Amino acid sequence: MAYLIDLEHHNDKRGTLTVIDKVLPFEIKRSYYITNVNHLDRGGHRHLKLVEAVICMSGSFWVGIDDGITKQEILLNSPHKCLIIEIGEWHKFYNFTKGAVLLSLASTHYDPADYVYEPYS
Repeated sequence: MAYLIDLEHHNDKRGTLTVIDKVLPFEIKRSYYITNVNHLDRGGHRHLKLVEAVICMSGSFWVGIDDGITKQEILLNSPHKCLIIEIGEWHKFYNFTKGAVLLSLASTHYDPADYVYEPYS
């Protein structure tokens, strides 16, 4: 099931440095970010091979996750928390605040054949 990782971060008078080093359960093959969401859901699929790490860089949004047995709703509202979405977990991102930024780090390169859009029953 999806789980959160606390990311190492260091604060000083210059700001905050957040580190992603040797904490992900995969090697990063692709990254993308989502901005300017206009009250519409994003995601709405699951993957056959890909594992995804999702970070809320600013603002907040909710993540709905369904592995076919258990459903979760997780609020992401900190750049120091990283949500790991496992293979086969149907997920959607929703209720983005104005200015929210979603960063995704993926275990595979983009492959349209890896996407399943039908939710679990």
